Amino acid sequence: MAVRQIVVGVDGSQGGRRALAWALEQAAASGAAVQAVLSWWWGDPSTPLADARACQESAQLTLDREVRAQPVRHGVSVAAEVVEGRPADVLVAAARTADLLVLGSHGHSRVHHTILGSVSEACIANAPCPVVVIPVPGPPRPAADAVPAATEGASR
Repeated sequence: MAVRQIVVGVDGSQGGRRALAWALEQAAASGAAVQAVLSWWWGDPSTPLADARACQESAQLTLDREVRAQPVRHGVSVAAEVVEGRPADVLVAAARTADLLVLGSHGHSRVHHTILGSVSEACIANAPCPVVVIPVPGPPRPAADAVPAATEGASR
């Protein structure tokens, strides 16, 4: 599959950063253009009570900061767009002309997922193109106890 357009969801989180970095690497390898999309939604309970213009400006600052923080990849074109709307709806709409949609996983708990739903899950179910979800690494797992090597003469 020739990839010409990659849409990536950016939200200022570690997951969004990892998704953007992965999308840029993929674009560099395939010659694709990247469209970085950050949605803001007035009805989002995490949005502070402020005017819509302030919310949009804050979203634009976040997106600009996230794109600038990535290393420049020779030949990769990045368009950055802030769109009002629910994240899954905005990303699915942006992906209508894309070859690939890239999202970051936030690694929320099952309870958090059940209550708030999942942008990634909604995009996977509704996107018109393949969706790649880049996981956020979890806390390091403790090393397993070493298992002693079998010695000759050990009973079996």
